[in-house]
Amino acid sequence: MKSINTQAVDDLFEAIMTLENKEEFYSFFEDICTANEILSIAERFEVAKLLYQNNTYIEIAKKTGASTATISRVNRFLGNGNGSCDFIFERMGITKGKE
Repeated sequence: MKSINTQAVDDLFEAIMTLENKEEFYSFFEDICTANEILSIAERFEVAKLLYQNNTYIEIAKKTGASTATISRVNRFLGNGNGSCDFIFERMGITKGKE
């Protein structure tokens, strides 16, 4: 797997951490990303949230329009990831579904 640990990524994260509000986030991301890139990341985040809440693939596909391949890919990344979505969802007050 390709490492994202590069100086360019460090610089990007540093830049993001300087943003102070939602309007600045919108402005920054609209300047450096296409609408499709932003929407794709948002869709994956929504899929991750729905997986966290233990929705089925079919429920998630209906709610988001994401393909089952995308849902499966996000699920695989969550299972092998760093656990960041868990603490982010907790900070956002999103309740984990029953297993």
